[in-house]
Amino acid sequence: MTDFPAAGDAMPDIEMGTPDGGTVKSSDFKGKKLVVFFYPKDNTPGCTTEAKDFTALKGDFDAAGVELLGVSKDSAKKHQNFIAKHDLKTPLATDAEEDGLSDALGIWSEKQMYGKTYMGMVRTTYLVGADGTIAQVWNKVKVKGHAEEVLAAAKAL
Repeated sequence: MTDFPAAGDAMPDIEMGTPDGGTVKSSDFKGKKLVVFFYPKDNTPGCTTEAKDFTALKGDFDAAGVELLGVSKDSAKKHQNFIAKHDLKTPLATDAEEDGLSDALGIWSEKQMYGKTYMGMVRTTYLVGADGTIAQVWNKVKVKGHAEEVLAAAKAL
């Protein structure tokens, strides 16, 4: 089994696309605390709730000096629609490339539902310190109350 990055390790610096056609990677946030939340799919109930929860707390994250970045495998166009439909204020990135950030972190993995096996994003959140190292990881996130929990941890960092 491969050892994937965990708390204390450097956050992999892999470029992803943004909805506006630009790119973003973890080193762009050097010197700032960063929360990267990975979610399975735009416009699904849990993912919409999670993105809206982070958006609702964005002012608090900003006040604490913490940047936010939501990531899924959805296309830039789907992200644009997701942002517009739900008035999201949280920046999003697309990790659609093979060997992307979610692959490097081991959270793009085999899942099962209704007896079918498929590849999917494991809902995971990373809190990255200003020095670029992973401070905390939330695996298999339950959405309710998650954004508040991450905010508290980010403020304490």
